[in-house]
Amino acid sequence: MADNPTTDNQKLKLTHGDLVSTFWRAGFEQASWNYERMQNLGFEYIMAPAIKRLYPNKDDRIAAMKRHMEFFNTHPYMQPAITGVVLAMEEQRANGADIDDAAITSVKVGMMGPLAGVGDPVWWGTVRPVLGSFAASLALSGSGLLGPIIFFVVWNLLRLIFFWQTQQLGYRQGTNITSSLGGGLLQKVTEGASILGMFIMGVLVPRWTNMNFPMVISKITTDGKTKVTTLQDVFDQILPGLMPLLLTFGCIWLLRKKVNAIWIILGLFVVGILGYWSGILGL
Repeated sequence: MADNPTTDNQKLKLTHGDLVSTFWRAGFEQASWNYERMQNLGFEYIMAPAIKRLYPNKDDRIAAMKRHMEFFNTHPYMQPAITGVVLAMEEQRANGADIDDAAITSVKVGMMGPLAGVGDPVWWGTVRPVLGSFAASLALSGSGLLGPIIFFVVWNLLRLIFFWQTQQLGYRQGTNITSSLGGGLLQKVTEGASILGMFIMGVLVPRWTNMNFPMVISKITTDGKTKVTTLQDVFDQILPGLMPLLLTFGCIWLLRKKVNAIWIILGLFVVGILGYWSGILGL
């Protein structure tokens, strides 16, 4: 049952200011993260301005806040889409729609899992590594603070624009968004983001990973000129960047075998030191 049955003349509506308030509060969702119900307090904090607008009666506001005390956990950057849908449902309920607590909770639970599965490969697996690699490349090229500044500005611009647009999409679509996200769309987005991320990281492998093999294989003197062929020359003739690529594949294989990343890093240090000592590897 609706908490505040109203007539058309008394229709309750969220204002633009309410939507802006929930948008800004989204960035603090995990500030009150807890091990029992994860992000529930943060989600409740985000919903507070809307609940205050939609439920003038104190008891109704208390009831609305209580129903958002349930377990909630999703990717923090995908949360605004869920918030938008819940805002629409709360608005409909406040205006007399037959929406109960279970319906709102079901929508939240039904969306948080699939969206969390999309957020990880898109944001953590694609956007952050690609943007971080670009910024690190600028720093390594001698651009000083330009790289970190670009990373900070672009990352937050992308994040904030995404927050606002997905919240607005969820609010406009309401529960219809669940059908829009069906048909394998989420899976296609996830696969596309993963492929793009791997492609770009593959491009960055020879740029970031440098290996030099100065060991002399042969010396040929012709007309007083000596041509020296090193192990590096042999590898470059086979395929430029071959050894950095093989090293990367080796690290990926070890990670898939559940080898701790710290041990892999230590192993690379040992291989590098022994290789330099033996003359196989060089600076």
